[in-house]
Amino acid sequence: MAGTLLYLSLLPSTSAETRFPEDAWNGVPVFPPGGLPDGEVAFVEKDGARHMAAWYGAPTARYRHGILGDAIEAGTLHVALRDGRQFSLTLPQSEVFEDRTPRLIDLDGDGQFEIVTIRSLKTAGGSVAVFGIRDGNLVELASTVPIGRSNRWLNIAGIADYAGRGTSQIAYVETPHIGGTLYFVEKRGSKLVPVASMRGFSNHEIGSREQNLSADIFWSGGERPDLAVPSDSLRTLRVVGFRDGDLQELDQKALPAKVVTRSMSPAEKHKTCARFQLENGDQFNLCAPGHTPD
Repeated sequence: MAGTLLYLSLLPSTSAETRFPEDAWNGVPVFPPGGLPDGEVAFVEKDGARHMAAWYGAPTARYRHGILGDAIEAGTLHVALRDGRQFSLTLPQSEVFEDRTPRLIDLDGDGQFEIVTIRSLKTAGGSVAVFGIRDGNLVELASTVPIGRSNRWLNIAGIADYAGRGTSQIAYVETPHIGGTLYFVEKRGSKLVPVASMRGFSNHEIGSREQNLSADIFWSGGERPDLAVPSDSLRTLRVVGFRDGDLQELDQKALPAKVVTRSMSPAEKHKTCARFQLENGDQFNLCAPGHTPD
C-alpha cells in the first residue's frame, strides 16, 4: 500500500489554508486548518503543554459512502509540531480517510508518536493505516489488509497494551453495522498483524458522526486494561480482555437502550468505571467489580 501514496513534506508549510495557528499550542480551541466540516484536531500533551497535532484535510466527495453522516471524507493528513515544522500527506484519488479525527500514540514505546487512521479504498473498503514522521517526512508505516469490498468500513475501539506484550495493540470493529468482528492487531515491521478476534460487536450507529462508543477499563485489577465494547445490537456492553494469552469475554451488562456515546466520568482517570450515554437519555455507569462511580 505504501507505494500508492503521494507524499508531500512541508518544513514548515507555506500554505495559509492549512497553516496551524500558533495560539492553538496554548490551549485555544481551533478548527482544523483546511479540515473536515466535522473534524477535530488531535494533540499530544506532555507536562501540561501541547507538543504535536494531527488532523485531516482536503474534504472530498469522491467516496460516497456517507457512513459518518455525510459523503464528505478527507484526502490529506496533516501533522504540526510545536517547533514550527508541519507535514502533509496526500492520498491518491482512489483512497480517502473515512474518519473524523486521527489518533496520536506511541505504539511501540520508542518515544516517537505514530498517527493511527481509518483509510478506505474505493474498490476494497476500510483498513487501519499507521503513519509517522521518519527522516523528515510523513510516511506510511503499516496497515491492515483492506476489508476487500467497497463501502465496507471499520471503526477503531481502542489502543493500548491489552495483551501485556510491552507494545500497544489497536482494537477495531470491522463492519460494525452488519455483524461486526472485534480485532486486535499490533505493529510488526511494516505490517499490522492480527493478535486475536471475537465476533458480535458494534461501536457505531450507521449515519452517526459519533465514533467513541468503547472504553478501556481495568476490570480485574492488574496493570493492563481490558476493553468494553457494545454488542452488535448496541444494547449490551461486553467486557473483553486477554487472560493467559487468549482473548476472553469477561462480563456482559444489558442496557435499557442503545449506546450513543461514551462520556467522561469522575472515575475515568482511574479507569475503574466508564460512563455511557444511552439513546433514551439515561447514563449508564459500567464499573469493575468492587468499584462504584465517584
